[in-house]
Amino acid sequence: MQKTPEQWLEEVEPAKSQGILKLFLGYAPGVGKTYSMLSEAIRRASRGEHVLVGVVETHGRKATAELAAKLETVPRRKLEYKGTVFEEMDVDAILERKPSVVVVDELAHTNIDGSKHHKRYEDVMELLDHNIDVLSTMNVQHIESLGPTILQITGVQVRETVPDWVMQRVDEIVLADVTPQALEKRMMRGDIYPLERAGRALSHFFRPGNLIALRELALRQVTQVVDRSLDAFLEKEDIPEPSTIRERILVCISSNPAAQYLIARGSRMAQGMKSELYVCYVDTGHEYGPEDSKTLAENIRFAENLGARVAKITGKTVAEAAAQFVRENHITQVIFGRSARTGLQRYLYLQAIQRFLQNAPNVDVHIVTQEGRQ
Repeated sequence: MQKTPEQWLEEVEPAKSQGILKLFLGYAPGVGKTYSMLSEAIRRASRGEHVLVGVVETHGRKATAELAAKLETVPRRKLEYKGTVFEEMDVDAILERKPSVVVVDELAHTNIDGSKHHKRYEDVMELLDHNIDVLSTMNVQHIESLGPTILQITGVQVRETVPDWVMQRVDEIVLADVTPQALEKRMMRGDIYPLERAGRALSHFFRPGNLIALRELALRQVTQVVDRSLDAFLEKEDIPEPSTIRERILVCISSNPAAQYLIARGSRMAQGMKSELYVCYVDTGHEYGPEDSKTLAENIRFAENLGARVAKITGKTVAEAAAQFVRENHITQVIFGRSARTGLQRYLYLQAIQRFLQNAPNVDVHIVTQEGRQ
């Protein structure tokens, strides 16, 4: 019996040990992420792949619901919380079915207490570990490192986020994209929200300036995933890259809540330059109060979620300790925050920067304004 091309490919391709995560990324509700994801799921099912829907949120959109109805859905698990029954994706039921592909909408979703995992992306990681491919969706504003930038652009504090290491795990990415003008028309037709909510949305989150900025952020994320795929290909094929000096970026933080903005800025710089990210805080012997200790711990957790190497260093002064860390770790760029604008605080700040420059080797220094970011 003659083998089909697919059978030949199965023989020559090595068996994969983990599932493939394909993310449909958008920059705002209504751009078509879920519709695109379901369309691909239907195509894969038509090719004979065993496709199941773990969870799809239609938000009352008829076209999305019609597509979802063409696929088999695993019943959700019912959970009672504070007297109300909620439904969450049933991970164990999916694993029992052993599908080849699972559709999981809204990757940043937080599960109800009593669920197997706290976050939906943790559910997805378990499916991937069982060699199941996952199709999922998310908007760019839910990427944790972009939180401070999103707040600055839109004035909205995004509560449900996905750590940046999850984005590093994405194997394939598709940008669900329409122009801001087309998105505005969808909104005015009532395709995204009910008409009574459309006007308010268009004057707030869906303002043209917001949408243009969010779309640019989404395009950058797609570029980064594509670049990683290229790097992996070059490594697999043993194709040498042009020799370059790898940058190492250091962000110096304190217990100031605005430090998360500095960390996010450093993370974006590191991703753009494919460089290593370090975050350090200096222990000069000063005792933190309870509130400062809590904020410092939150800053450290934020840095770790972005994949930074976090270090606690000790020294008599911040300037001397940071300069020594730069020398020992071959740091090439340093980010400091600037919040002191006038009087004695500004003088002391400038003195500290001057001492750092005197003690540190040749290094690029970025002074990032923090006013209004607390």
